[in-house]
Amino acid sequence: MYSVNGEDIFVVDGHMHFWDAGPDNHKNDYGNAWIKCFYDYHSALSPADYVWDFDKYCNYGEEALVNDMFIDGYVDVAILNSTYLYEFFKTGFNTHQKNNVVKQKHPDRFMLCGSYDPRDEEAGLDRFREMMAGYPISGLKLYTAEWRGDSKGWKLNDPWSYRYLELAQELGIKNVHVHKGPTIYPLSRDAFDVNDVDYAATDFPGLNFIVEHVGLPRLDDFCWIATQEPNVYAGTSVAMAFINSRPRYFAEIMANLLFWLGEDRILFGSDYAIWSPKWIIDKFMSFQFPDDISEEFGMDLTPAIRRKIMGENAARLYGMDIEAQRTKLAGDEIAARLSSAT
Repeated sequence: MYSVNGEDIFVVDGHMHFWDAGPDNHKNDYGNAWIKCFYDYHSALSPADYVWDFDKYCNYGEEALVNDMFIDGYVDVAILNSTYLYEFFKTGFNTHQKNNVVKQKHPDRFMLCGSYDPRDEEAGLDRFREMMAGYPISGLKLYTAEWRGDSKGWKLNDPWSYRYLELAQELGIKNVHVHKGPTIYPLSRDAFDVNDVDYAATDFPGLNFIVEHVGLPRLDDFCWIATQEPNVYAGTSVAMAFINSRPRYFAEIMANLLFWLGEDRILFGSDYAIWSPKWIIDKFMSFQFPDDISEEFGMDLTPAIRRKIMGENAARLYGMDIEAQRTKLAGDEIAARLSSAT
């Protein structure tokens, strides 16, 4: 939990991972190239004190995850996003099955996102039902640029994708996280285009589409779509990381999000383990817009806005009562560790 001026801020990390990208899990050279691309983002945008060595970065393990998230990183609840990449990694890069292992050890600290791939067509619908029945799935994470045989991606508004979204609604899913941000080698940039969000958000008004990475580098496209689609939300992972190396660029991103979407539709995400939440949260909670941006957009990052972005908005989307959740967390193992550390 983050505290400032005597006030406790409830923190939900809306976008983080628990991956295995070690050499033993590489299916081909693309597995190595993938994690090296991630590492380039990590080392280029992190403060020097937070840059890991490459071996740790490939497979950091459960202890580091818990410490970086909850002990050092201020996070109260984290959303585990699943990214499979079976074309590149033998047992998958970051699957709901592996993520569920750490969730079961800390059930109130994690929410688990599953996924679907519309290219599975009819056969995949049964597997989707099995996933929903066998795992505590709270939402979905969709990765539209993932390779599959000769296919280099898919769109949210593909007919089979709509079948899966219909089934997700039937099974109680409300929140759909969609990667629409920078490409990672060797995936195709165009497969992360935000235009399909416009169609899906219109056709599924009962679902919330959290666009992870706010469409970067297509921020304008995202904002113009989101302002017309009230069920589209901004997931700020990747965008948050620029607060260190390019603070003015970060200010421009955040000011545009507040101008177009408003303070109730922006969610914090660290993108761990690409970056660690501690330094991002520290910098964000003290960040101020440059005077000219504040004047142009007519806004400041008030304490109320920061609270919403850091956790209140995500808690609302997931139907989480913050005070009730705080009571649950106060009795767990992580709370005991935090208490003993102070």
